[in-house]
Amino acid sequence: MIDEKSTTEALLERQQRYLFPAVHPYYGDRPLVIDRAKGHTVWDVDGKAYLDFFGGVLTVAIGHCNDEVTQRVAEQLGRIQHHSSLYVNELMVRLAEKVAAITPGRLQKCFFTSSGSEANETAVTAARMATGNRTIVTLRHAYSGRTMEAMSLTAHGHWRLGGTFDGEVRHVRSPYAYRAPLGLDEEALVELCVQDLEETLETVTDGRIAAFMAEPIQGVGGFVVLPRDYLRRVEPLVREAGGLMIIDEVQTGWGRTGGAMCAVTHWGIEPDIMTFAKAMANGAPIGCTVATPEVADAMTGTTFSTFGGNPVSMAAALATIEVIQANDLPANAERQGLRLRARLEEAAEPHAFVGEVRGMGLMQGLEIVAADGSRAPDGARADALMSAARDRGLLIGKGGLYNNVIRIAPHLDVDAKEIDDGCERLGRALSDVA
Repeated sequence: MIDEKSTTEALLERQQRYLFPAVHPYYGDRPLVIDRAKGHTVWDVDGKAYLDFFGGVLTVAIGHCNDEVTQRVAEQLGRIQHHSSLYVNELMVRLAEKVAAITPGRLQKCFFTSSGSEANETAVTAARMATGNRTIVTLRHAYSGRTMEAMSLTAHGHWRLGGTFDGEVRHVRSPYAYRAPLGLDEEALVELCVQDLEETLETVTDGRIAAFMAEPIQGVGGFVVLPRDYLRRVEPLVREAGGLMIIDEVQTGWGRTGGAMCAVTHWGIEPDIMTFAKAMANGAPIGCTVATPEVADAMTGTTFSTFGGNPVSMAAALATIEVIQANDLPANAERQGLRLRARLEEAAEPHAFVGEVRGMGLMQGLEIVAADGSRAPDGARADALMSAARDRGLLIGKGGLYNNVIRIAPHLDVDAKEIDDGCERLGRALSDVA
C-alpha cells in the first residue's frame, strides 16, 4: 500500500533503491504511479483519471475490480486461501472441465501454474515426453516468457537475458506481412515461410521434432497477425516430423480476437497443446496448459506447482470466464473491434508515420515508422506517442522488435462510447507528436 504522505518523487526514489533496475516502467523518467482502478478507469496517486486501453498487458479482461470476480475471490479467501496442488479442490476440477469444454478438438487435461512462462515451459516438457523428440521449432518475433526455457523460445534479443539457452530450439521466419521481403504479397510470404520451415527441418534438425509452437497473433512481437492459412500449411510438415502443434494463447485467449473464446478457431486447426494465462483470471496469477489425453498422460513421473490450482486463482478464473460467457463478450470484442479498427484507421490516415494499423478484435496495433512513411522503425516517436496519450488521459502499450508498435487492447466489455472516446484521445496524441 502506498503511504498517503509519500510524494510521487519519494516513492520513485525508493523504487529505484529497492527494486531490480532491469524492470523499466513506461514513460521514461516520469513513470506512472497507480493508486486505484475501477471498471475501465485507472487513477494515479495525484488523482488524475485515465481510460485504460491496455489492461495490465491484456490481463484485466472484464474491468478492474469487477464486482463478480471480487465477490467470488473474497468468498474464497474466507474459505481457504492456499493448499498447493498436492491436494485437490473442486474449483480446480471445475475450471479444468470448463477449459476442456471451451478449447477446440480433443484438448481435455489441464496443468495449472501461476504464469504464462510456466504454462509454456510445461507445454514444451509435455511435448518432449509425448514424442520422445527434443527439438522445438518456433517463430522469430515470438515472446514466450521469462524463465530460461521461455527465453530460449523467445526471438527478441533484448528479452533474452542470462546467455544460457536451450540448444534444441530453432526459430524460423515469421510471416510478418508488413516487413515481408520487398514485393511479396501475403500468399508469397506464406510460401516463403513454409519453405523456410522445410529447410530448417532438413538442415538443422535430424528430421524429428517435438513440437512447433506459435502465437496466432504475436503479442510482444507487435500484434503481428499470422496469415489465415499459415498454420494449416505448416501443420502437415510438423506432423510428418513427428511433432505436435502448440498454440500459445497467453495474450489472444478468452475472446480477445472476437467471435470465439480461442483465437486459434479462426485459423481452423486443432492443437495438441494450448497455453493460457493473463486474461484467464482477470489479474489473479494463473497459467494453464491444456493437452490431449495421450499427451497429458505421457508426462509421467512426479511434478507439481506450488501455486498451480490455487483456490483463489481458480475462483477468479471461473468467475472471469463465466462473466465472459454470460455476456457473450467474444461477440462484443468482434463488434467493438470493428469499430476500434475503423476509428484507428481514421485517426492514423493523416499521419504518414503510422505505417500500418493491424490486429483482430480488441487487439489492435499501430506500427510507427519514419515521418516520410518509409518503413524504418521509429521507437522514439512511439515513446512520444505513448507519453502524449498519457497526457490526454489514455493508457496504451507498446511492443515489437524495435519497440515501435503501439499496442491497443481495451477491456472485453468496452462499449462504443468508450471506443470513440479513446480513439479521439489517441487522435489528438497523434497530432501532438506529428
